[in-house]
Amino acid sequence: MEYNTQQRRLPLPEYGRSVQNMVDYALTIEDRGERQRCANTIVGIMGNMFPNLRDASDNNHKLWDHLAIMADFKLDIDYPVEVVKKESLEIKPDRIPYSQHNIRYRHYGRYMQELIRIASGYPEDDGRKMRLLNLIANHLKKDYQNWNNKDGIENQKVLDDLYELSGGKIRLDLSDVRLAEQRFMPRRRQMNNNNHNQQKRKYQDSNR
Repeated sequence: MEYNTQQRRLPLPEYGRSVQNMVDYALTIEDRGERQRCANTIVGIMGNMFPNLRDASDNNHKLWDHLAIMADFKLDIDYPVEVVKKESLEIKPDRIPYSQHNIRYRHYGRYMQELIRIASGYPEDDGRKMRLLNLIANHLKKDYQNWNNKDGIENQKVLDDLYELSGGKIRLDLSDVRLAEQRFMPRRRQMNNNNHNQQKRKYQDSNR
């Protein structure tokens, strides 16, 4: 018994080996007219498998592209559209550069650093500054607790990190901001609570 994994690799596995065998057979047909009719039939089958490609407004362009690819561009027929070139498939895409931003503490993230930079530029007499700093400090505490994964973190640690991330421009005391107390819930307990709530909702929905 021969497994599919022992056979040659399919160029487009989504169409399956049966369609690939049809394409291979079309390559063996010597009569050009018969070969053209066979290709039209194969594209029709492919279109039934993927109606979104068949019903597209570009005249089944992608289907004919896929036929050419499965035939390794060796199928001599009259394509109704200009199919993709083999050499264009071999061109590697340009490499996407990764962000080179320097993040001091990754658990806080780059956007929090940007918010801190913006808040540092506010004048001291601007009432929005303290409101923004209060939001930032609470968000830093939440991020730190999610990363540290334990209860009872020191609020002073959050303010010290805020001072460092601001380059020494923002120094707050515990009396300046109101940091919300966040209770730590072990991951297993949290998952059990989520499952319990889902089961409860399903039961309520079934009894409506």
